[in-house]
Amino acid sequence: QVQLVESGGGLVQPGGSLRLSCAASGFTFSSYAMSWVRQAPGKGREWVSDINTGGSRKHYADFVKGRFTISRDNAKNTLYLQMNSLRPEDTAVYYCAKGGRYEYAGWGQGTQVTVSS
Repeated sequence: QVQLVESGGGLVQPGGSLRLSCAASGFTFSSYAMSWVRQAPGKGREWVSDINTGGSRKHYADFVKGRFTISRDNAKNTLYLQMNSLRPEDTAVYYCAKGGRYEYAGWGQGTQVTVSS
């Protein structure tokens, strides 16, 4: 079955950086676009970024554009999200999901990112 395991979250000060990872198994990772989505306290889940199968096309939500970078390593079945210039409003549980922005389904347990001084 599809398994997605996110890691790399933590507490960081505003302006800081974190790199999230997502280890995928149970499906042919290289055949699927992948997404990062997040859910802030008291809010619904929102799409953050996606990447195509080969890693050549990437899309970002406006609120992270220029600060976050999505990437993937198909040899390692791993998805990444480099997050720079973090803001308090980026505080959320971050999930990786199988599929692109309009088709993602299934995600892991998530990793908590807290941006606070």
